[in-house]
Amino acid sequence: MTEPAASGTPWSPGREESRPDHRTATEAADAAAVDALARAWAAEVEGTSYVPMGSDELVDYLTEISADLVAALRARPLDPTVGHEAGRRLVAAHFTGPSTVERTLHLLSTRLPELLGDEVRDDVLALAGALAAGYATTLRDRTLDEQEAIRRAVIVARHQTEQALHASEARFRAMFYEAAIGIGLGDLQGRIVEVNPTLTQMFGYTAQEMRRRTVGELAHPDDLPSVWVHYERLLAGDLDNFRVEKRFYRKDGEEIICNLTLSLVRDEHGRPAYQVAMLEDVTERHMLQSHLEYQAYHDTLTTLPNRALFSDRIDRIFAGTPAGSSRRVGICFLDLDGFKAINDSLGHEVGDLMLQAVATRLADQATDGELVARMGGDEFVVLVENSRGVAQLEALAERILDALSAPLVLAGQELTVSASIGVVERPVVGADTTDLMRAADITLYSAKADGRGRWALHDPGRDEAEVTRFALSAAMPAAIEHDEFFALYQPLVSMGDHRMRGVEALVRWHHPKLGVLGPARFIGLAEETGAIVALGHWVLVRACRDARRWYDAFGHEAPFVSVNVAPRQLHEPSLLHDVETVLAETGLPAHLLQIELTERALTTDEGAPLKALDGLRALGVRIAIDDFGTGYSNLSYLRKLPVDVIKLDGSFGEGLRDAAVANPVDERIVGTLVDLGHALGMTVCAEGVETAAQATRLRMLGCDEGQGWHFAAALPSEDVLELLADVDGPPWPGPRDDTSATNGAGVTTRTRDRDTSRT
Repeated sequence: MTEPAASGTPWSPGREESRPDHRTATEAADAAAVDALARAWAAEVEGTSYVPMGSDELVDYLTEISADLVAALRARPLDPTVGHEAGRRLVAAHFTGPSTVERTLHLLSTRLPELLGDEVRDDVLALAGALAAGYATTLRDRTLDEQEAIRRAVIVARHQTEQALHASEARFRAMFYEAAIGIGLGDLQGRIVEVNPTLTQMFGYTAQEMRRRTVGELAHPDDLPSVWVHYERLLAGDLDNFRVEKRFYRKDGEEIICNLTLSLVRDEHGRPAYQVAMLEDVTERHMLQSHLEYQAYHDTLTTLPNRALFSDRIDRIFAGTPAGSSRRVGICFLDLDGFKAINDSLGHEVGDLMLQAVATRLADQATDGELVARMGGDEFVVLVENSRGVAQLEALAERILDALSAPLVLAGQELTVSASIGVVERPVVGADTTDLMRAADITLYSAKADGRGRWALHDPGRDEAEVTRFALSAAMPAAIEHDEFFALYQPLVSMGDHRMRGVEALVRWHHPKLGVLGPARFIGLAEETGAIVALGHWVLVRACRDARRWYDAFGHEAPFVSVNVAPRQLHEPSLLHDVETVLAETGLPAHLLQIELTERALTTDEGAPLKALDGLRALGVRIAIDDFGTGYSNLSYLRKLPVDVIKLDGSFGEGLRDAAVANPVDERIVGTLVDLGHALGMTVCAEGVETAAQATRLRMLGCDEGQGWHFAAALPSEDVLELLADVDGPPWPGPRDDTSATNGAGVTTRTRDRDTSRT
């Protein structure tokens, strides 16, 4: 419960002197929001109710409530009791004018999202609904207390008639005719004997017209039988009173809803004499609650049911289906293709118009037992509550795609829209909401991955792989923070003297549950999610630290380290600064760092890569093009790049592995690429060298360096140190000079598992 103004709240004017000197920006913003809300609130409701407060007191009182509401919106999860308590406090302070709560709810629903951001709009609606409920409950309880007091006054007045008949009658008449609630007296046959002015206004009849009617003629015909059971018991004397919410008809035929308290008055002998009915018109309150409930369960933009209503409906399906039932359920979960491009290029207004048009088309496709809802953004779902099988869901998906295929004319432009749909259909028994929605989400992702503008049926066999994929995506940022990744290094060997010229850093993930994962399992995910930037920086730091250790141990004989940079990293403005910082922090000489980039990364945008490469070259860092020959390079553009090394893709050397027969086409291609690299002044490195014969042919074709399983697999940093310390030279096979080049096969290699996956 909120403390009084004197004790102060975090934003109370009365505690200005006790505020911390160093508040966060969020606290300052919230304090400003509270002050603005309270003043706007005070201006809105001042004069609508009789409240014994001056203007400043009114602002102070509403500041306390505003502070609680803002704090509730910031808290997670949202506590609706704060709204309920706010409604109670309004009634407690006598904010009970007819328009006070209406203006309050309108103000909160509009001003709070403006002050705190549109993301709180749904929470604001929930909080406003709780406020309305608290206001209504408190007001109802107070009214019921008043009604009970009136009933007791009637009884007391009757017992005091012998002693002070005239005074008692005067007091009763004053209470009866001046009461703010409708009061009527009736006999035991249900005929109306007397009514007060408030009751006549409530029903639209004159007092004389009311006295010609019975209670049954005013009641709603659809009243619950239990209401009439209570009424019969009251007339029989078995009950003294009962309370119920009941519908009535006015003279003009309009339906009204009233809180009815019906009491039995007995004579001096204790026998039933007549009945007293007290009625409070709560029609407007019901309409407000219905409106708030509609807003809570419907999307304001499209008027479709929202996620909350969809979740409620599907939860009821699973909770209300008994064990052993054959009932089935299905959903079509769809997402618009390329909707972000519409918003970015044409603006959110056109995007909103598109969402409204799509919602209309989807609603037109729904039949009985099918619920269309907007889940948020450009995601929609169609729920089939009693599915007749997969064929029904497939037909529904086809209807949806056909309905969306026709062009939309929005803001004077003709636009096309398509959607990807995940279709799931299964028995209700044995499943739950979470499983169903997860399957739909995975299937939707599969539909998008398969080409968009289509539907995909849930495949349980694909589920596990996709769940693992999503789990890896979600776990990757934390894995980087927790040092679950480690680096291995594959030697880059001189084809002439077989010295280790450098090493390429390769990253692995030591997953706590799945074991060691190769880059094929997570590099693509890292690029999709953007985690490749953090992961790439981690590899750069680790590789430079290890290279510095080798440099400290072997000086100029130490190998350089080659680090792969993804296209996303190359376009990061901070790449050059990050490299410069890492070199400075590790103390690694710049010439011992080589950056590897793919042709695709270099040719997508001439400006950004070239600027970054020029900066790296200026630092003294070597630049290598990885997988050269597979990216359809623009050779005229290649001449402009500050590149030191081209690494031939391993596919070009596959035809050179056989010691007996070599593919002349592959030899010609490799020779041409080597000549091209040398003509451009670049070192040529052959990737994927796996046999001695292949190494020999590549050396004879002019390759300067080689890398592959023939020499060594990826090694830990400590093993690289051992290789460098081996005075007899590296233990991989191959010629040390031209004479031994042809008979070096057969020497055992010091390698682990074959490693063809590289970052």
